[in-house]
Amino acid sequence: MTTTMGVKAPNRRDRGLGIHSIGEFVLAVPRLADAERFYRSFGLDVGREGGLLELRTEGDGYRWGRVVEGPRKAIHHIAFHCFPEDLDGFKRHIESEGVELLAPPPGFASNGLWFRDQDGMTVEIRPGVKTSPDRKMPADYEPTDSGKRNAPYRRNARATRPRRLSHILRFTTDVSRAVAFYGRVLGLRLSDRSGDLVAFMHGIHGSDHHLMAFAKSEAPGLHHLSWDVPSIDAVGLGAMTMADKGYRQGWGTGRHVLGSNYFHYIRDPWGSFCEYSCDIDFVPASMDWEGIDHPAEDSFYLWGPDVPPEFLLNTEAHPER
Repeated sequence: MTTTMGVKAPNRRDRGLGIHSIGEFVLAVPRLADAERFYRSFGLDVGREGGLLELRTEGDGYRWGRVVEGPRKAIHHIAFHCFPEDLDGFKRHIESEGVELLAPPPGFASNGLWFRDQDGMTVEIRPGVKTSPDRKMPADYEPTDSGKRNAPYRRNARATRPRRLSHILRFTTDVSRAVAFYGRVLGLRLSDRSGDLVAFMHGIHGSDHHLMAFAKSEAPGLHHLSWDVPSIDAVGLGAMTMADKGYRQGWGTGRHVLGSNYFHYIRDPWGSFCEYSCDIDFVPASMDWEGIDHPAEDSFYLWGPDVPPEFLLNTEAHPER
């Protein structure tokens, strides 16, 4: 499968054994109808197939996620993609690390390798297309002309449509333990961190500043799914559209320090977030990026509104809130 939106056939670079992309996430939520309305409003293509939802991006139609019904919101599993020739090596490597290989969960048969991570979440490694880019994705900005009105009416503005999933940030009880596991078993490398508060990890075959990130909490959980959009204007228009549809809670618009991306987070119906993200840092496959431990006061955001209390809340640890 080859497309023009950053999803393409794998092209191996000899950087060692490591996954190259997030292939798919599967999320459990109490009501599929709530998920369908939220993700469709967010700008994803949402379809129903076999009693679950499929989440795709416009243009390439790639399936980034599926949503199933469950008693509460939780990540069912995350599938990571590797190069086909690396699958046997991953099997030997995982077993050598003392990680138990599992049978696929009911209804999710595949030719991949299944196991649990340090928090007990189910993980799959399977051969698949490289969804992470090989170069920094361009951010659209066209200087405006003089002598004309440059901004359109809102009703004429193009709707914000994410191009791809950029990364996933999860809560964990031990950030250092998560970094060690995903580095040792999946081959991710540290991009940046701030002590045991938060850490960001990239793929060794070329990826955004982070594919996976981990934040400290009293229990595991999902904090946010980050979706790449082409411009700061798309970030703002997406936030406005979601507010118009009743999704007013969130945080933004602003700019991060670690990753450098412009952001706006929208709170979903279950207390986690979806992020519109633009112009994130990129780590080329040819580069040995130095992971740095940053002071907490310098690691969060460069500018933006004050952080609302609910942004730091792990609702999977406090389901009543």
